[in-house]
Amino acid sequence: MAAVELQHWWYGGMRAINAAMLDRVFGGRRDLRILDAGCGTGGDALFLRRYGTVVGLDLATEALTLARGRIPGRLARGSVLQLPFADHSFDLVTSFDVLYHRAVIDERQALAEVRRVLRRDGRLLIRLPAYEWLRSRHDRQVHTRHRYTAGEVARLLRENGFTVEQLTYALTLLFPISAAVRLLERVLPEPQTESAMELPSRPVNAALRLPMMLEAAYIARGGKWPFGLSIVALARV
Repeated sequence: MAAVELQHWWYGGMRAINAAMLDRVFGGRRDLRILDAGCGTGGDALFLRRYGTVVGLDLATEALTLARGRIPGRLARGSVLQLPFADHSFDLVTSFDVLYHRAVIDERQALAEVRRVLRRDGRLLIRLPAYEWLRSRHDRQVHTRHRYTAGEVARLLRENGFTVEQLTYALTLLFPISAAVRLLERVLPEPQTESAMELPSRPVNAALRLPMMLEAAYIARGGKWPFGLSIVALARV
């Protein structure tokens, strides 16, 4: 992740989608206090700094070590199940591909903690993987507990005190190719490489990023994609 997340088409495309949703609420703001819950190696925290001050939290010490050079002095080790922050500390909490993890045994507890640390009218921007039938080698590598549907995510948010403002699938235009690759993995031999997120050549990287930029532009206008590999939701407390 640390080696590719600042250049890889998937990460760049997802950040464009995140910006499309956040700009509808926070466009022009630079004063937010933000928690990136499950910050990994810090790439998304770098992006979030355009909206204000970012604090990164992660359970993995290896990730925090790699993130330290990107967001020095604003990192904490901890679990989304017990956030080490005071009540009403943040205007925005982001959680990108975290609650699906097998270490998060109860999403409701994690969402309760997010609600606790958010200020009044604060927002949560969450991303989760879509469709249980699309489990793949990458899911084994990243310890996926569950893949979701949009309906599941909407119910999960509503039942835990959030008002959903925008919810959409993402990585839709490339979905047929991505789904076919994941399904083929089940019958093909395991590759020698350990990572499913290698950086492709520059032309391929640019070509794959373009459809995600188109998706982001549609979402920025309030559009909602009907299917995809990921689900992204913006919700208010």
